[in-house]
Formats: sequence, C-alpha cells, structure tokens
Amino acid sequence: MEENTIKVTVVDRNGKTHEIDAPTDMNMNIMELVRAYELAPEGTIGICGGMAMCASCQCYIETTDIELPEMSVEEEDMLDQAFYVKENSRLGCQIFLKDELDGLKVTLAPESEVGD
Repeated sequence: MEENTIKVTVVDRNGKTHEIDAPTDMNMNIMELVRAYELAPEGTIGICGGMAMCASCQCYIETTDIELPEMSVEEEDMLDQAFYVKENSRLGCQIFLKDELDGLKVTLAPESEVGD
C-alpha cells in the first residue's frame, strides 16, 4: 500500500462493497471519500457540505476494533433527528481519514425520505 493511504471499505446503499485506498494527507472525511468515488448518487450525500447539519452522510461503523474520534455535540444532535439511526451510526463528514483508521469498514445508511 502506498504511503499516506489507508484501506477503507464502504458498503454503498445497494449493498455493493468497495475497497478504497483512501488518502490520509488531504484532510478528507468519509463523506468526501464517498463523493469522490461516486458511491452515492449526486445530491444524496453531504447535502450540507459537511457541517453536521443534515444526516445525508450517516453511516454505520462496522469495524469494532478501531478507535474513532469522540462524537461532537452537533453530531449527536443531528443523529437524534435522523432516520435509520443505529447504535453504530456516525456522520461521515465528522470522521476524517487518518492512519489510525486503516481497515475501517462503513455501511452507508439508507437515504432518508426527507428533503433538505
């Protein structure tokens, strides 16, 4: 594997698994990675631009042995209002790609029924 990349597995909303060599030197987050690889239809993820103000990038963290950054109050509040929330739900825009997340696996939450 290249320097400055980690392996991230993303299961898209159709159940298809994508193994991605994700860059750790570009300050990208999971939501931006999903957009960059077009793993969700345009306009269905990251609607708020990564400000934790919508839950369009909600994902389920499938990896249990990786320490994730603490959830912010804004992220918790947003998930409180989101659909399809599970115990392992996080907002992809709040999880930045760092070396310690190598091997991370996430599943994109279903698209919510709500607009804006």
